[in-house]
Amino acid sequence: MASGRNLKNAVIAFLVPLPSIFFYLSFLNHYDSSKLPSFWSTLWSWCYQHPLLLANAIFFLNVNVLFWLIGLIQSSHWMIDPYWTVIPVMLVHYYATHPLAQYDLWRSRIVILLTWVWSVRLTHNYFRRERWQWGAREDWRFAEMSQQYGNQWWWISFFAVYVSQQMFLIGLSLPLYAVHAVNQPLSMWDLVAIIVCLCGIVIAYFADTQLYEFVSRNNKLKGLGKPVVPVLDSGLWYFCRHPNYLGEQLWWWGLVVFAWSLGVGWTFIGALVNTMCLAYVTRLVEDKMLRQESRAEAFRVYQKTTSVWIPWFKSSPSGNTV
Repeated sequence: MASGRNLKNAVIAFLVPLPSIFFYLSFLNHYDSSKLPSFWSTLWSWCYQHPLLLANAIFFLNVNVLFWLIGLIQSSHWMIDPYWTVIPVMLVHYYATHPLAQYDLWRSRIVILLTWVWSVRLTHNYFRRERWQWGAREDWRFAEMSQQYGNQWWWISFFAVYVSQQMFLIGLSLPLYAVHAVNQPLSMWDLVAIIVCLCGIVIAYFADTQLYEFVSRNNKLKGLGKPVVPVLDSGLWYFCRHPNYLGEQLWWWGLVVFAWSLGVGWTFIGALVNTMCLAYVTRLVEDKMLRQESRAEAFRVYQKTTSVWIPWFKSSPSGNTV
């Protein structure tokens, strides 16, 4: 039963992006044809002239609408989570191949490679955490909201789960558009951007791996009937309470440095909104920890002694640096 559902969800996940892929390939093959009917000629002309609007239109129809309908049918909005790690890869290739694209070839290759590395790392972490299952569960925040909104969740989920993700992902990926909209030679700022992006990927990898190993050890202790360790406070988690969030933020702000060096600094808005939202998510996660009686006391001490995001030295519960 479980294996059948896993296979079905995997097939669905591989099929859902095909409408976008086929539509875009058709656009690339026909946008410069002068022998098309007026409707198609007008459509391809619009797609040619408005690359950002086209990305948003495709996202709206293929992710917001199609993913939402599938989520309603399955009573689970699980699919947006694995695709959160895939959509930026699709967007960077879309921006690089759009007919209006202009860019430095080496910068483009570097950014595409970095985006693939980021995506593979995050995808691996997602499936490792989910025990290599497709759609076994949805994000706990969606589950809590479904209970909160009850019978109204079916339509609220369209905005809360999908429209919001469009604003996040399109906004965060704006530097990928900037890299493929301005053709300037590489500079020292590109090196800075590469270093920041790589630091973000490496920090997030080690933080997520340490968290995964911590959870796995606790699960083994539970199976043996032994007490679990209430708080992870070793490795990167010794220096700050959310090193995984720190790594993710460094990644997105590293992309902003690429865009800023090209004179497209306004693309920072996506990373800024993401940082603000991660601040809110941090509060939600910590509130959830404090609601668990077995962890609440230890986590309060952890809060008093350990920095939230920025790695820093430990403090004593009274506030003195250790």
